[in-house]
Amino acid sequence: MNISQKILDSLEGNPNKRLVFEDTIYTYGYIASMIRKAASLLRKLGVSFGDRVALQLPKSMEFIYFHFANMLIGAITLPLNPSYSEAETEYYLSDSGSYLFITTKENSQRLKGVIDRLKIKTFLVDEEMDKINDVGEYKEKPTTQPDDVAIIAYTSGTTGRSKGAMITHKNLITNMEALKKLWRMTDKDKLLHVLPIFHVHGLVVALQGGLNAAMDIVMHEKFDPIRTLKTIESERITLFMGVPTIYSRLTDALQKLEGRIDLSSMRLFISGSAPLTKVLFEKFYSLTGHRILERYGMSEAGMITSNPYEPKERIPLSVGYPLEGCSIKIVKDGKEAKPFEVGEVYIKGTNVFKGYWQMPKKTEESFDNGWFKSGDLGYTDNSGRLFLVGRAKELIITGGLNVYPKEVENVLDSHPDVKESAVFGVKDDDFGERVEAAVVLDKGIDPQDLIDYCKKNLAHYKCPKRIHILDELPKNAMGKVQKNILIERFS
Repeated sequence: MNISQKILDSLEGNPNKRLVFEDTIYTYGYIASMIRKAASLLRKLGVSFGDRVALQLPKSMEFIYFHFANMLIGAITLPLNPSYSEAETEYYLSDSGSYLFITTKENSQRLKGVIDRLKIKTFLVDEEMDKINDVGEYKEKPTTQPDDVAIIAYTSGTTGRSKGAMITHKNLITNMEALKKLWRMTDKDKLLHVLPIFHVHGLVVALQGGLNAAMDIVMHEKFDPIRTLKTIESERITLFMGVPTIYSRLTDALQKLEGRIDLSSMRLFISGSAPLTKVLFEKFYSLTGHRILERYGMSEAGMITSNPYEPKERIPLSVGYPLEGCSIKIVKDGKEAKPFEVGEVYIKGTNVFKGYWQMPKKTEESFDNGWFKSGDLGYTDNSGRLFLVGRAKELIITGGLNVYPKEVENVLDSHPDVKESAVFGVKDDDFGERVEAAVVLDKGIDPQDLIDYCKKNLAHYKCPKRIHILDELPKNAMGKVQKNILIERFS
């Protein structure tokens, strides 16, 4: 079982299908040939089965070639955000024991100290890519087993050092096939890809999913809302995947365009990587007639749940039902919770990762009788539909009472003058923790008016004691709010 072989089967079986990246056309047949050549080149560079190969590149075809080539020969890809600092990059390269670092000349100069200290072999795509012409196509059959690691995805280290989630070939393939079936992805689709590809969302869900279904793909290096809408219209796009920040900017752009855009080709808008607010869900629907399909996933388990394909069954603030091959349960005080009881989301299935790289103790702590403890808090309704209320580590305990940030954010986001919000706990000598919020406004409003608005809709202990007005919330590359930064700033 090998994810790259699965992708190659699709590429070579549909050689005339196209991926258009920044107006340059690449046929599936050409991409397959380049992947096989890249695999031969990696072998020539000394990469062996199980070696870790780090890719720190801008969104590019070279990233795609080397990623699939690497997994084809049984090595492990380490996708790294190009914006990582010198210290972050050194940690990931060192912790993973990467054999080869594939990057650009400019980035290698920025990281010269790291490269020299680690003595890591380096390949520069903008200087050495012509070496691919000196090798033939790799024709050996993969020898990987289902539980062999394909990708190490480092999770954000907001509460300690980052952990490398070991994602196997079986994880990738079974999850990809479950999504293909649920979202009805076919070779008749046309995907617009605007996400980064160093992250699971853009690399695994969008890119691998699109190639596996043999759909035509239009790929932009960076997201631009006006360009995205015009591309959907001109290219007759049917499928789009984004994060809430992207949908917020698309909504703003649609309002400016005053309906002068044709979205009739679109079949499905999908959102993930961060929670989608009810206000944004409804605003997008009112402007486009499309109910965004929200799903729930994480590095350690790929995609876990999804709202149903049928538009009328997509409910705002819910992330839907478990995917085929995946099970969830809610655990409260060591026991399975009843419907509507909040507890930690536990996950089991073929999508769940192998463990954390070189962290056996952390891996053991993260599982309970085969169930992965997600760290997310949520509840299910009587039908088994999942609703998330936040991270367990974000739970605020004020005066001995539990406050789930998501519940307060839902109220703040429903105010007509609030664009988005983030609720967090700050240490308090009297209450242990006090509830505070940071908000981005559409229109000016006094913070006290927002606090009063919360008091009309929530128990008073849940309401923010202070509200901070910001121009924007701190977010990571995938649009997830970094509450640790807010806590540090306002403590």
